Amino acid sequence: MALSMDEHQDLSFSVANECLKLPIWDYQYFHLFLPMTSKAEIDSSLVLTLLQGRDKEVILPKVIDDLDLQHILLTDSTRIVTNAWKIPEPIQGIPFDPKLLDVIFVPLLICDLRGHRVGYGKGYYDRFLKKCHPKSLKIGLSFFDPIPLIEDIYEGDIPLDYCVCPEKTYKF
Repeated sequence: MALSMDEHQDLSFSVANECLKLPIWDYQYFHLFLPMTSKAEIDSSLVLTLLQGRDKEVILPKVIDDLDLQHILLTDSTRIVTNAWKIPEPIQGIPFDPKLLDVIFVPLLICDLRGHRVGYGKGYYDRFLKKCHPKSLKIGLSFFDPIPLIEDIYEGDIPLDYCVCPEKTYKF
């Protein structure tokens, strides 16, 4: 939240450029979160532009209740609205099975050098990642390099495979 708008945009752009170096571009099905601007999340619309420019299928999350997400295929007719929690999401659309996802971009506040992450504490992505194929690549996007260790990891945590930061990508 302390970043200026210019810093935020520059760092988001650097993260998107760093994504180009990932070994993911032969895959087809990409899950992408849209940023909560009220929480100053990375502007993932830049990653969306990269995916669409390479003709990838993009799947967006939609909050359906206090515990679960639905996953919607992004099409030209998909309408995006901001929900009550200020999260942009599709109103409706074609549901997509999480087991078919190749790559999942994961929102986070910070991660550690083992790939464990801290999010906003609601557990939506923890529950979602358990429904995905174990070989789906999980990629965090972060303004900040990983910290050495997050100590209070719960038993069911699913670590990231990569974390993309403005100047470096970490592989776990």
